[in-house]
Amino acid sequence: MKRFYILAALLMFSIFPLQAQESDHFEWRNATVYFLITDRFNNGDLSNDQNYGRRNDYGSEQLNAATFHGGDFAGILEKAREGYFQKLGVDVVWMTDVYEQIHGWMVGSGSINDFPHYGYHGYYPLDYTQIDKNYGTVEEFRKLVDTLHAQGIRVMLGANLNNPGYPTLLDAVQYGFADVDLTEEEAVEHIRTWSYDKFFADRLQWRGWYDRSWMRMPDEDWDQRNPLEATVFGMPDFKEESADKVRIPDFLKRKWKAEGKKNDAWVNPSARSLRKDYYGAPGDYLIAWAVSWVEEFGIDGFRCDIVENVHIDTWAKLNEACNAALQRWREKHPEQSASQWDESFYMTGDYDCATIDYKADYAEAGFMSLVNFYFPKHGDLDDIVYLWQAYSDSIYAHPDWHPFSYLNNSYHRDTDMDNMIDCATTLLLSPGVAQIFYGDETLRGLSDARFNVDSDQAFRSDMNWDSVDSATLEHFRRLGTIRRDHPALIGGKQYIIDTHTCLRCEGDDRYIVRVRPEQRPTIAVAPYFEDGDEVVELYTGSRATVVNGCVTLPRYENHIAILTRIQ
Repeated sequence: MKRFYILAALLMFSIFPLQAQESDHFEWRNATVYFLITDRFNNGDLSNDQNYGRRNDYGSEQLNAATFHGGDFAGILEKAREGYFQKLGVDVVWMTDVYEQIHGWMVGSGSINDFPHYGYHGYYPLDYTQIDKNYGTVEEFRKLVDTLHAQGIRVMLGANLNNPGYPTLLDAVQYGFADVDLTEEEAVEHIRTWSYDKFFADRLQWRGWYDRSWMRMPDEDWDQRNPLEATVFGMPDFKEESADKVRIPDFLKRKWKAEGKKNDAWVNPSARSLRKDYYGAPGDYLIAWAVSWVEEFGIDGFRCDIVENVHIDTWAKLNEACNAALQRWREKHPEQSASQWDESFYMTGDYDCATIDYKADYAEAGFMSLVNFYFPKHGDLDDIVYLWQAYSDSIYAHPDWHPFSYLNNSYHRDTDMDNMIDCATTLLLSPGVAQIFYGDETLRGLSDARFNVDSDQAFRSDMNWDSVDSATLEHFRRLGTIRRDHPALIGGKQYIIDTHTCLRCEGDDRYIVRVRPEQRPTIAVAPYFEDGDEVVELYTGSRATVVNGCVTLPRYENHIAILTRIQ
């Protein structure tokens, strides 16, 4: 069997010539993405922890599962300046949506309502034109983005064209769109017996919020089996496909008028002109609001939420507008190194149960990937070479499409945390994008929210800066920097040598990756490396000379060896 793989690899060398890649050239298909929840990553400014009349302490960690915990731009900037992302080999920082969130709480766990659920995660937008005060100001965000760009790191945000946040009791009190007969202090109390569905959907019929010209509502006769008509989680769903012109909701107009200039520090300057009626369709407003963040800050990409719930034509319009806005930003900021980047605006997204399968219609709309829900979570080194092969073959079959894989994210934590070393190896040596969820690299634990009915909130615990697992962090750092500094290792064509060994190559760059090398300390490298070649094992830095087609090294660490020729 081994001879078969070697002969096949040699044959493929002659059939498929490979082009060289610049070692310092960023490509999205090779990127290492660090996904963080802004509110949970690092609290750099205690003065912005409480805003809008929100309450952040209900007396226990379980009840505080979905309150704002204080993370902000200042905290991310602090870690960026320390070189935290660079030391991880990160190419892209993906932050949860920074737009101003609903002010009040939504019921936790549906009808159970066992905790108050705020929009700390960025998925409950209230106002797309300004930053949530809990995160920081426009200038703080600009400083953060500029700092990351100066470090060669791209920045991704979320693009939610599906739905606004839920209307809440506190927002109703503050903006007068419903008579709830409560004070602000009473509206932030957690009322276990309160029913969102009965109150807003049944009693108020959604009046005063985004009205039915903007939204399809859960109480209407829509086909809930059709994702383009379904109202996800009972939320009002934007009619982004509608051609009917609409006006900005009255509550937003009242909000902006009441705020006047006192909120200028948080208003996106490129969105100011969009805070008025211009008689577009709902999708026109949503796209314009989203694009304004690219226009103002040079945002490099969007993760799009539940993409199958939005018509493909809308995504295509967003992509076209974002590419044009990013080009304008680059032309307006020649003093910034990021102005010299020439890659297209990046779009990925969550499509329920997506794998690495090529979706031609989404690729045509501007997506370069969809998040891969099926990357293995147990660190199985005995099968990973074959999975990597499938990913490599996919990339070479469709150069405009690649896997976007993760171990954990904000909705799933099914990774074997007791075997995170091997899990990290499988992910960070995987062809395509590798997404690290904040705290995977430090063995961040679960919060007491795991005892709630909605235990998913426990996946979003505060970053464990005081209890970092140093061995795991060092493993992520080593593999992350190897991944960043050797793009041909990730982007090169793969050929299987045996169950635990593969070759990756692009041009003159060749790498032999061996998992479980300690089971066979002597590694066969012929015919890929010749006798007398000097090779380095990148993980340990050990060097050796090829003798009789083999390399023998004094030690291996963490079940991995990555061999390449010293030029």
